[in-house]
Order: sequence, then structure tokens, then C-alpha cells
Amino acid sequence: MTFIHEIPGWPALTWSSDALAAPLAAARHKQGLLLGKMQGLGFEFRAEASLAVLTSDVVKSSAIEGETLDPNEVRSSLAGKLGLDVAGLPQAGRDVEGVVEMTLDATQRFDQPLSAERLFDWHAALFPTGRSGMRRITVGAWRPVEAGPMQVVSGPAGRETVHFEAPAAELLDAEMDAFLSWFNQTPRIDPVLKAGLAHFWFVTIHPFEDGNGRTARAIADMALARSDGTKERFYSMSSQIEAERKAYYLHLESAQRGGLDITAWLEWFLGCLDRALEDAESLLSTVLHKARVWEQINQRPVNERQRLVINRMLNGFKGHLTTSKYAKLTKCSPDTALRDIRELLDRGILIQNPGGGRSTSYRLASPDETGRL
Repeated sequence: MTFIHEIPGWPALTWSSDALAAPLAAARHKQGLLLGKMQGLGFEFRAEASLAVLTSDVVKSSAIEGETLDPNEVRSSLAGKLGLDVAGLPQAGRDVEGVVEMTLDATQRFDQPLSAERLFDWHAALFPTGRSGMRRITVGAWRPVEAGPMQVVSGPAGRETVHFEAPAAELLDAEMDAFLSWFNQTPRIDPVLKAGLAHFWFVTIHPFEDGNGRTARAIADMALARSDGTKERFYSMSSQIEAERKAYYLHLESAQRGGLDITAWLEWFLGCLDRALEDAESLLSTVLHKARVWEQINQRPVNERQRLVINRMLNGFKGHLTTSKYAKLTKCSPDTALRDIRELLDRGILIQNPGGGRSTSYRLASPDETGRL
């Protein structure tokens, strides 16, 4: 079987610009709409949105490889490195810290050149113990000759199916020099297309003993951050790829076994990006909801006690609000608490739940429930 990197002319990959024009335009349109919407939010909400997306990206990229990371540890690590609040979050383990470091280096320093040394640092961060599971691997360097052929296989031992075999270790210096030279050039193609091409090209070279998939997705995120022109991330390709994992591997395998024309892979990549952009609002629903609530409330600002309670109710407040809970949260008297609550009720910010007397409680109105916020 001949793989794409064995075809004369590799790595001069080609594609049909006509076939890709419509899906590229559709993805670019959604990308522009999302970025425009997010730029309209304040810094605090943009930071929270980016944290939510980066958390999902790290967790899902590892899940694609069968590794389960604790989302709270990932969020804790990201928040700490971004200078955001980590109160109540667990301390992250070294395995989490490594993939977070790689992800942030790719997306926060997207405008810096990608080099072999930088990739080696990413790889060392992914495998801090020098092992993949129980197996010792070469870390922070291309896979060595003694590691043997790099194959993607499935099936029982002795009857494996080889889905793909990467270039031999002896070729890796030349292969990666060509890739890095191309990646660092001023784009001659749309940066979004470059992201899909970079992902495919890197994972086809498969230069490391392990971690190639996560690194390829980090490189694609780096290229997408360049296309966005911002360090803030508001959509997650890895989350969408994980949701479409079977199709992801099928399209990769098909392209790696085909000719130098990778139009079909790029069509799938653009479609996946389009769906990631479409699903971004769902991923960011909590942040967008908070932003909408405060946009309406701030038309007539509330006092600091009221602001504190509203924020707590927007951030996973357990149960319903009562006068005694309000007084305890804000360290005020019951009379002051009741006066604040009545003001919020009059403005439609709070809604009284059914029941009364000592069991009287309140919930936060949604922006759609009332126009009087």
C-alpha cells in the first residue's frame, strides 16, 4: 500500500479552490459574526468565555486520544496561568499542567514563529515523566530510528490492520524542516485553510513517538488564532472533532491513503469548523446569559450589595434566594436585605417563587422574562 508521503511530489499538496469556496465563505462568515458578538462584551465576560472554551479544548483534545482529564483541574490551571480567579478550584496535576502549557503557548503566542525547539518543549510538557503510560518514549525530540516504524493499527495482536505508516525516522529532519518553513511563511492561502492543511500535514509526518494528534490540533488552533487575530478563544475545534471522532479518523485515513489532492479532507475540516462555530453559542451560553442580564441591569445600576448577590445567583447559586441568605451574603441587617430585595422585585430583576410566609424565596429573572430589568 502506498501512503500519501510516498507519492512523488510530496509534500506539494493540492486542492480544488472552487469546491472549497462556498464552505470557506460560510465558515468565515460565522467566524466574523461570533468574533463581532464577543468583542461587544466587556473584558470580564470575554475572559470568562475564553476560559470556558480553552477548558473544553484541552479536555476534548485529550479525550480524542482516550485520556480523561478533570475539567475543574484544567480550568484551575488555565485560570491561574491567565491571571483569573481560581477560588474553589482544585490544584491541577502535572499531566494537566503540561497540556495546558502547550495549549496556551500555541494560542497566546500565535504570532511567534513555530520552531523545532518550540515543538520539543510542547512534547516535553505533554510527557513530563518521559513515559506514555508504562512505556518509556523519547521526549522533546523526533522519534528515533530504534523506535521502529510509526504505524496506526487496530485489531488483535498478530492480526493487526495497518491504517497508516508515517515517514521513516531518517526522513524526519527534512520533513519537519519543510513543514516549519511553510508554516512560518506569510500565508499565500486563507489562514483558515492553512489551519486544515497544517493539521493534516503534521499528523501525516507523525514526528513524535506519541502525542502527535494533540500537537497537530494545537498547531491548527495556533493557525486559527492567527486567522482570528486574537489570543482569546471563542470556539473549540477539538470539542467538535471529539464529537465527530469517527468521521475525523475516517477522513484522515482516506486522505493519507489517497493522492496529493486533499480537497475532501479540507471540505471536512471546514465543515467541522463551521459546526464548531455554530455550537459556540451553546458552549458559551452561561457567559452570554450573564452578559445579557448585566446589559439590561446596568441601564439603571444596582447597589454593591445587590450586585454581589446577582453575581452569586449567576454563578451556580444553590437553591433559591431568601431574605436571610441575602443578609448573610452581604453582611447586612434583615431590614436592609428586604428593602434591597423589594427594589429588585419592583424592577423585575428578581421574581418571587410560589409560596409565602417564612418560606418566601426568589429567583433571578431571565432577560426574556421581563423588559423592566
